[in-house]
Amino acid sequence: MRSAIESPDRHPAGPTPRAAIFLATGAGAGYGPIAPGTWGSAVGVVLYLPLSAAGAVPYAAALAALLAAGIWAAGEAERAFGRKDDGRIVIDEVVGQLLALSPLLGDPASLRSPLWLVTGFVAFRLFDVWKPGPVRWAERRFPGGAGVMLDDVVAGAFAALLLAGAKLAVSR
Repeated sequence: MRSAIESPDRHPAGPTPRAAIFLATGAGAGYGPIAPGTWGSAVGVVLYLPLSAAGAVPYAAALAALLAAGIWAAGEAERAFGRKDDGRIVIDEVVGQLLALSPLLGDPASLRSPLWLVTGFVAFRLFDVWKPGPVRWAERRFPGGAGVMLDDVVAGAFAALLLAGAKLAVSR
């Protein structure tokens, strides 16, 4: 198994591509031997824990920054790996998972509840794998790093809506 900073199959020399590979692979989670997207989603849950403690505004800023950096890194990683949306690229799952868990912000009772974290995790993975209409459209519509990232953003938004709906249903 490769480390998160090893050279990919093909990549130009220099620190920028290595940084892109490190970010694109979710600090190496994308090198997981089975279901790398699930490992990437797990990184998203791990990042959720400290980011959620910072509050909604810093959380949203971090999510936007990771999305922008992820578009760049995923594009660089596609070129380095020589394949469109290579399975080792999991920054899209990290961002999608963070978006999926966003309805837990602002509710101290569910903020770190294992039940809600697992529900958000499973909901995102289902939408990411199933790729219902708009998710598949986003995947096919945008080229390069944007195409890698935006289908998971749509899947994360669907999972967030489902999670918010479930929380609302349970609170009544």
